[in-house]
Amino acid sequence: MLNALEVFTTVAVGLMVGVEFSVAFVMNRIFNALPEDSGQLARAHGGRMLGALMPFWYIGSLALSAVWAVAEWGHPGVRLVVVAAGLLIVSVIMSILLLVPINNRGKTWTPENRPADWKEQMNRWDRYHYARVAVIVAAFTLLVTALV
Repeated sequence: MLNALEVFTTVAVGLMVGVEFSVAFVMNRIFNALPEDSGQLARAHGGRMLGALMPFWYIGSLALSAVWAVAEWGHPGVRLVVVAAGLLIVSVIMSILLLVPINNRGKTWTPENRPADWKEQMNRWDRYHYARVAVIVAAFTLLVTALV
């Protein structure tokens, strides 16, 4: 049963990393290359769609990691899981404090109501997102290493 928890947790975090990596390095580049207002509309739609899903994924991944750490307490390798869970906490805090406020504004924008600095705000969101991706990649790497 513990092996199933370890694998399920690692897969869940790995898939989350894949989604967020894709947003950072694939989807946003595609959106930025779209003509006229299409990119901004695509980002708004992505913000609404992923903004509804990702909080559950982040919190769920953190909860699974915490359960794994408690279940393995005292065993070799548990420190890696604890540090990974700590990094997932950092990613949640980053999300709440830095990314969600920008996303909440951006997901309501249309070409008619967006602020003059909307591109600057999206660039700031991208920079914060790159940092968050690095944090969750590190957490995923630690979880994979803990499996060995």
